[in-house]
Amino acid sequence: MKQSRHETAFLNLVDSVLGMSKEELNRREAEYRQSVDANPRRRGPKRKAVKPPSASHDPVS
Repeated sequence: MKQSRHETAFLNLVDSVLGMSKEELNRREAEYRQSVDANPRRRGPKRKAVKPPSASHDPVS
């Protein structure tokens, strides 16, 4: 059976995603988020900044 151009493109995309490691997917997603967040003219709700945990607020008894 002959596949259409769209079917072939879809199957190639699925194969490339499934063949990628979780670390690689996370790295690419982080790069994408940085590029999106850097756009000052971005529409829609803005993403909240994540504060790194500080040692001064660590409750140690």
